[in-house]
Amino acid sequence: MRKVAIYGKGGIGKSTTTQNTVAALAEAGKKVMVVGCDPKADSTRLLLGGLSQKTVLDTLRLEGEDLDLEDVVKPGFKGTRCVESGGPEPGVGCAGRGIITSINLLEQLGAYSDKWELDYVFYDVLGDVVCGGFAMPIRDGKAEEIYIVVSGEMMAMYAANNICKGIVKFAESGVVRLGGLICNSRKVDREADLIQALADKLGTQMIHFVPRDNMVQRAEINRKTVIEYDPSVGQADEYRMLSQAIDKNTKFVIPTPLETEELEKLLIEFGLEA
Repeated sequence: MRKVAIYGKGGIGKSTTTQNTVAALAEAGKKVMVVGCDPKADSTRLLLGGLSQKTVLDTLRLEGEDLDLEDVVKPGFKGTRCVESGGPEPGVGCAGRGIITSINLLEQLGAYSDKWELDYVFYDVLGDVVCGGFAMPIRDGKAEEIYIVVSGEMMAMYAANNICKGIVKFAESGVVRLGGLICNSRKVDREADLIQALADKLGTQMIHFVPRDNMVQRAEINRKTVIEYDPSVGQADEYRMLSQAIDKNTKFVIPTPLETEELEKLLIEFGLEA
Protein backbone atom coordinates (compact mmCIF):
# COMPACT_ATOMS: atom_id res chain seq x y z
CA MET A 1 0.00 0.00 0.00
CA ARG A 2 1.37 3.39 -0.98
CA LYS A 3 0.89 6.20 1.52
CA VAL A 4 0.55 9.62 -0.12
CA ALA A 5 0.05 13.07 1.38
CA ILE A 6 -0.96 16.13 -0.63
CA TYR A 7 0.19 19.47 0.79
CA GLY A 8 0.11 23.06 -0.44
CA LYS A 9 -0.95 26.59 0.35
CA GLY A 10 -4.52 27.09 1.56
CA GLY A 11 -6.85 27.72 -1.39
CA ILE A 12 -4.44 26.32 -3.98
CA GLY A 13 -6.83 23.50 -4.92
CA LYS A 14 -5.44 20.58 -2.90
CA SER A 15 -8.79 18.97 -2.19
CA THR A 16 -10.03 19.33 -5.76
CA THR A 17 -6.77 17.98 -7.15
CA THR A 18 -6.70 15.12 -4.66
CA GLN A 19 -10.27 14.03 -5.30
CA ASN A 20 -9.94 14.17 -9.08
CA THR A 21 -6.66 12.24 -8.93
CA VAL A 22 -8.20 9.63 -6.64
CA ALA A 23 -11.22 9.35 -8.96
CA ALA A 24 -8.88 8.69 -11.89
CA LEU A 25 -7.01 6.02 -9.91
CA ALA A 26 -10.31 4.41 -8.89
CA GLU A 27 -11.50 4.51 -12.50
CA ALA A 28 -8.33 2.60 -13.40
CA GLY A 29 -9.18 -0.09 -10.85
CA LYS A 30 -7.08 1.04 -7.90
CA LYS A 31 -8.44 0.67 -4.38
CA VAL A 32 -8.01 3.99 -2.59
CA MET A 33 -8.83 5.50 0.79
CA VAL A 34 -8.89 9.29 1.27
CA VAL A 35 -8.35 10.78 4.72
CA GLY A 36 -9.38 14.43 4.86
CA CYS A 37 -7.14 16.34 7.27
CA ASP A 38 -8.87 19.71 7.04
CA PRO A 39 -11.31 20.93 9.73
CA LYS A 40 -13.59 22.17 6.90
CA ALA A 41 -14.23 18.48 6.09
CA ASP A 42 -14.38 19.07 2.34
CA SER A 43 -11.75 16.56 1.22
CA THR A 44 -14.21 13.85 0.15
CA ARG A 45 -17.30 15.83 -0.86
CA LEU A 46 -16.92 15.31 -4.61
CA LEU A 47 -16.26 11.59 -4.21
CA LEU A 48 -19.43 11.30 -2.11
CA GLY A 49 -21.66 13.26 -4.46
CA GLY A 50 -21.83 16.27 -2.16
CA LEU A 51 -22.78 14.31 0.93
CA SER A 52 -21.68 16.10 4.07
CA GLN A 53 -19.85 13.30 5.85
CA LYS A 54 -19.91 13.11 9.63
CA THR A 55 -16.32 13.59 10.78
CA VAL A 56 -14.33 11.30 13.05
CA LEU A 57 -14.30 13.90 15.85
CA ASP A 58 -18.06 14.53 15.54
CA THR A 59 -18.71 10.79 15.64
CA LEU A 60 -16.54 10.37 18.72
CA ARG A 61 -18.28 13.27 20.46
CA LEU A 62 -21.75 11.89 19.72
CA GLU A 63 -21.23 8.14 20.00
CA GLY A 64 -18.19 7.64 22.20
CA GLU A 65 -15.17 5.49 21.44
CA ASP A 66 -16.93 2.16 20.81
CA LEU A 67 -16.94 2.51 17.02
CA ASP A 68 -16.67 0.31 13.95
CA LEU A 69 -14.85 1.27 10.76
CA GLU A 70 -18.17 1.74 8.98
CA ASP A 71 -19.04 4.50 11.46
CA VAL A 72 -16.23 6.73 10.17
CA VAL A 73 -15.40 5.39 6.67
CA LYS A 74 -17.95 5.93 3.89
CA PRO A 75 -17.96 4.39 0.39
CA GLY A 76 -17.53 6.87 -2.46
CA PHE A 77 -16.98 6.99 -6.23
CA LYS A 78 -15.91 3.61 -7.69
CA GLY A 79 -15.50 2.10 -4.23
CA THR A 80 -13.19 4.72 -2.77
CA ARG A 81 -13.12 4.83 1.05
CA CYS A 82 -13.70 8.30 2.48
CA VAL A 83 -12.80 9.65 5.92
CA GLU A 84 -13.00 13.19 7.31
CA SER A 85 -10.97 13.95 10.44
CA GLY A 86 -12.86 17.09 11.37
CA GLY A 87 -11.83 19.52 14.07
CA PRO A 88 -12.95 21.32 17.21
CA GLU A 89 -15.70 23.89 17.31
CA PRO A 90 -14.55 27.24 15.84
CA GLY A 91 -12.25 29.09 18.21
CA VAL A 92 -11.85 26.13 20.55
CA GLY A 93 -8.93 23.72 20.67
CA CYS A 94 -6.30 22.64 18.16
CA ALA A 95 -7.39 21.45 14.74
CA GLY A 96 -4.23 19.39 14.42
CA ARG A 97 -5.51 17.12 17.17
CA GLY A 98 -8.28 15.96 14.84
CA ILE A 99 -5.71 14.55 12.46
CA ILE A 100 -3.81 12.78 15.23
CA THR A 101 -7.01 11.35 16.71
CA SER A 102 -8.35 10.21 13.34
CA ILE A 103 -5.19 8.48 12.16
CA ASN A 104 -4.75 6.73 15.49
CA LEU A 105 -8.39 5.58 15.45
CA LEU A 106 -8.14 4.29 11.88
CA GLU A 107 -5.08 2.29 12.87
CA GLN A 108 -6.84 0.85 15.91
CA LEU A 109 -9.86 -0.16 13.81
CA GLY A 110 -7.67 -1.86 11.22
CA ALA A 111 -8.31 0.46 8.29
CA TYR A 112 -4.76 -0.02 7.05
CA SER A 113 -4.81 -3.80 7.37
CA ASP A 114 -5.47 -6.21 4.50
CA LYS A 115 -9.25 -5.97 4.98
CA TRP A 116 -9.77 -3.73 1.95
CA GLU A 117 -6.56 -4.61 0.07
CA LEU A 118 -5.87 -0.93 -0.46
CA ASP A 119 -3.45 0.18 -3.18
CA TYR A 120 -3.29 3.75 -1.86
CA VAL A 121 -4.17 5.92 1.09
CA PHE A 122 -4.22 9.65 0.36
CA TYR A 123 -4.03 12.33 3.07
CA ASP A 124 -5.39 15.74 2.01
CA VAL A 125 -3.67 18.13 4.41
CA LEU A 126 -4.50 21.73 5.29
CA GLY A 127 -2.03 24.44 4.39
CA ASP A 128 1.51 24.55 5.70
CA VAL A 129 3.32 22.29 8.18
CA VAL A 130 3.85 24.89 10.90
CA CYS A 131 1.59 22.95 13.31
CA GLY A 132 2.70 19.59 14.66
CA GLY A 133 -0.77 18.14 14.11
CA PHE A 134 -0.74 18.96 10.43
CA ALA A 135 2.69 17.35 10.15
CA MET A 136 1.21 14.13 11.52
CA PRO A 137 0.84 12.39 8.12
CA ILE A 138 4.57 12.73 7.44
CA ARG A 139 5.61 11.56 10.90
CA ASP A 140 6.30 7.95 11.86
CA GLY A 141 5.75 6.68 8.32
CA LYS A 142 2.05 7.57 8.16
CA ALA A 143 2.73 8.99 4.69
CA GLU A 144 5.81 8.15 2.67
CA GLU A 145 5.21 10.11 -0.55
CA ILE A 146 4.56 13.86 -0.54
CA TYR A 147 3.21 15.83 -3.48
CA ILE A 148 2.91 19.61 -3.21
CA VAL A 149 0.22 21.48 -5.12
CA VAL A 150 1.61 24.81 -6.26
CA SER A 151 1.07 27.56 -8.83
CA GLY A 152 3.23 30.32 -10.27
CA GLU A 153 2.07 32.75 -7.58
CA MET A 154 4.61 33.99 -5.04
CA MET A 155 2.85 32.79 -1.88
CA ALA A 156 2.03 29.37 -3.32
CA MET A 157 5.72 28.88 -4.12
CA TYR A 158 6.72 30.25 -0.72
CA ALA A 159 4.42 27.72 0.99
CA ALA A 160 5.79 24.89 -1.17
CA ASN A 161 9.32 25.82 -0.17
CA ASN A 162 8.33 25.86 3.52
CA ILE A 163 6.71 22.45 3.19
CA CYS A 164 9.97 21.17 1.72
CA LYS A 165 11.75 22.40 4.86
CA GLY A 166 9.33 20.30 6.89
CA ILE A 167 9.95 17.26 4.70
CA VAL A 168 13.70 17.62 5.21
CA LYS A 169 13.20 17.65 8.98
CA PHE A 170 11.17 14.44 9.02
CA ALA A 171 13.16 12.72 6.25
CA GLU A 172 16.24 12.75 8.48
CA SER A 173 14.65 10.23 10.83
CA GLY A 174 12.08 8.52 8.61
CA VAL A 175 11.07 7.30 5.16
CA VAL A 176 9.13 10.34 3.94
CA ARG A 177 10.23 11.69 0.57
CA LEU A 178 9.06 14.32 -1.92
CA GLY A 179 7.52 12.83 -5.07
CA GLY A 180 7.10 16.07 -6.98
CA LEU A 181 5.24 19.33 -7.54
CA ILE A 182 1.76 19.43 -9.04
CA CYS A 183 1.21 22.74 -10.80
CA ASN A 184 -2.45 23.69 -10.51
CA SER A 185 -2.37 26.51 -13.03
CA ARG A 186 -3.52 30.03 -12.25
CA LYS A 187 -2.49 31.19 -15.75
CA VAL A 188 0.53 33.08 -14.48
CA ASP A 189 2.97 34.14 -17.23
CA ARG A 190 5.47 31.36 -18.10
CA GLU A 191 3.97 29.32 -15.27
CA ALA A 192 5.03 25.85 -16.41
CA ASP A 193 8.63 26.99 -16.95
CA LEU A 194 8.66 28.76 -13.58
CA ILE A 195 7.44 25.71 -11.65
CA GLN A 196 9.84 23.45 -13.54
CA ALA A 197 12.67 25.80 -12.54
CA LEU A 198 11.50 25.68 -8.91
CA ALA A 199 11.35 21.89 -9.07
CA ASP A 200 14.90 21.76 -10.44
CA LYS A 201 16.19 23.92 -7.60
CA LEU A 202 14.38 21.78 -5.04
CA GLY A 203 15.88 18.66 -6.60
CA THR A 204 12.52 17.23 -7.61
CA GLN A 205 10.20 17.18 -10.63
CA MET A 206 7.04 18.88 -11.80
CA ILE A 207 5.07 15.67 -12.00
CA HIS A 208 2.20 17.27 -13.93
CA PHE A 209 0.91 20.64 -15.08
CA VAL A 210 -2.87 20.83 -14.60
CA PRO A 211 -4.29 23.55 -16.87
CA ARG A 212 -6.99 25.89 -15.62
CA ASP A 213 -10.38 24.87 -16.97
CA ASN A 214 -13.90 25.98 -16.05
CA MET A 215 -14.98 22.34 -16.31
CA VAL A 216 -13.53 21.85 -12.82
CA GLN A 217 -15.88 24.46 -11.33
CA ARG A 218 -18.78 23.11 -13.39
CA ALA A 219 -18.24 19.63 -11.99
CA GLU A 220 -17.91 20.97 -8.43
CA ILE A 221 -21.22 22.83 -8.71
CA ASN A 222 -22.74 19.48 -9.63
CA ARG A 223 -20.97 17.90 -6.62
CA LYS A 224 -18.80 15.61 -8.70
CA THR A 225 -15.23 15.16 -9.83
CA VAL A 226 -14.53 15.92 -13.47
CA ILE A 227 -13.90 12.20 -14.00
CA GLU A 228 -17.47 11.41 -12.95
CA TYR A 229 -19.19 14.52 -14.30
CA ASP A 230 -17.89 14.24 -17.86
CA PRO A 231 -15.21 11.57 -18.39
CA SER A 232 -14.85 12.51 -22.07
CA VAL A 233 -13.49 16.04 -21.62
CA GLY A 234 -9.83 17.03 -21.88
CA GLN A 235 -9.62 18.04 -18.22
CA ALA A 236 -10.56 14.49 -17.19
CA ASP A 237 -7.60 13.29 -19.25
CA GLU A 238 -5.35 15.74 -17.41
CA TYR A 239 -6.27 14.14 -14.10
CA ARG A 240 -5.81 10.69 -15.62
CA MET A 241 -2.30 11.70 -16.71
CA LEU A 242 -1.56 13.05 -13.24
CA SER A 243 -2.78 9.84 -11.60
CA GLN A 244 -0.69 7.74 -13.99
CA ALA A 245 2.38 9.88 -13.32
CA ILE A 246 1.94 9.31 -9.58
CA ASP A 247 1.25 5.61 -10.07
CA LYS A 248 4.43 5.15 -12.13
CA ASN A 249 6.62 7.55 -10.16
CA THR A 250 9.96 6.27 -8.95
CA LYS A 251 11.68 9.59 -8.21
CA PHE A 252 11.46 10.28 -4.48
CA VAL A 253 13.91 12.74 -2.96
CA ILE A 254 14.84 14.69 0.11
CA PRO A 255 14.37 18.23 -1.26
CA THR A 256 16.83 21.11 -1.08
CA PRO A 257 14.74 24.12 0.02
CA LEU A 258 15.67 27.61 -1.13
CA GLU A 259 16.47 30.61 0.99
CA THR A 260 13.84 33.35 0.65
CA GLU A 261 16.28 35.50 -1.33
CA GLU A 262 16.81 32.66 -3.82
CA LEU A 263 13.07 32.25 -4.26
CA GLU A 264 12.61 35.96 -4.88
CA LYS A 265 15.48 35.93 -7.36
CA LEU A 266 13.80 33.08 -9.25
CA LEU A 267 10.57 35.05 -9.53
CA ILE A 268 12.45 38.12 -10.77
CA GLU A 269 14.27 36.00 -13.38
CA PHE A 270 10.88 35.03 -14.79
CA GLY A 271 9.71 38.60 -14.91
CA LEU A 272 7.56 38.49 -11.80
CA GLU A 273 7.82 40.82 -8.86
CA ALA A 274 8.31 39.18 -5.49
